[in-house]
Amino acid sequence: MSEVRRLMPASLKLVFCGTPAFAVPTLEKLVETGFAVRLVVTQPDRPRGRGMELTPSPVKQRALQLGLQVSQPDKIKNNQELRSQLTEIAPDAIIVVGYGRIIPQWMIDLPPLGNLNLHASLLPRYRGAAPIQWAIARGESVTGVTTMRIDAGLDTGDILLQKEIPIMPQDTAVTLAPRMAATGASLMVETLRGLQAGTIHPRPQEHAKATLAPILKKEDGQIDFHLTAQEILNRLRGFQPWPGAYTSFRGKNLQVWAAQPVERAAPSAEMLVENGRLIVGCAASALELLEVQLEGKKRMPAADFVHGHQPRTGEKLSLRTGN
Repeated sequence: MSEVRRLMPASLKLVFCGTPAFAVPTLEKLVETGFAVRLVVTQPDRPRGRGMELTPSPVKQRALQLGLQVSQPDKIKNNQELRSQLTEIAPDAIIVVGYGRIIPQWMIDLPPLGNLNLHASLLPRYRGAAPIQWAIARGESVTGVTTMRIDAGLDTGDILLQKEIPIMPQDTAVTLAPRMAATGASLMVETLRGLQAGTIHPRPQEHAKATLAPILKKEDGQIDFHLTAQEILNRLRGFQPWPGAYTSFRGKNLQVWAAQPVERAAPSAEMLVENGRLIVGCAASALELLEVQLEGKKRMPAADFVHGHQPRTGEKLSLRTGN
């Protein structure tokens, strides 16, 4: 590392690989700090919205605003054009934040400082595609961000720096992600400066302590009333904005947007209707639904739902079997 440090220029040459909004603060911070971002690599424009119009990624949009060169390859593993482009740039480091592609070995081997990833968890916990969502869904009170050197595994590379971030009781994945992105952006700058100065000493992850945060599926949002009210609420908070938390009322999808645990006892998935309040039995507890949305209808307070649809005490919502 000492020889690498002697060869490092005052302003490091970087290639930035990222796609979602979470990656934008890191890109901005690198440019603001004065690093030479020679190329931004992001995923191709995707069809979105009702009109399914091609829409650029948040990273592409910001990169163009910053006047940066953008590349959007469909594939990168055997992409000779991209490989030649990066080889010509000869970056000191490649920064990867939520790019959404597996980094091939030729990219890993290219820059002297390596491919540096910002991951939204305290590795080795919550490796995978949805670390913010699963940390909330599993009831964590603390999470964090990690910078690491990418290797051939899935989030298994050596840790460079980490910073803890508290999860507030009212946090959802939507409210927590921007705080983590801002903290991670500063941590990436600190990491680059430390690597340049030779003051950071990479440390291997304790793989035996690893936990996984797999990509979310639609069925992850289906409420399991065998869980406790707090466990259901954690999943509701974590799985925002998608897949959220949903159940079924009289054969129609019922999305639950807000809820709170209450000290009541009722059989799992059975409703208690009291003075406009809608309470549902869970494991050893109960959950009061505060805001819901019935299939084909607008979001509404539970009191309006009770008034309009007349759910009955003892009537059951759909009950997911198993966890």
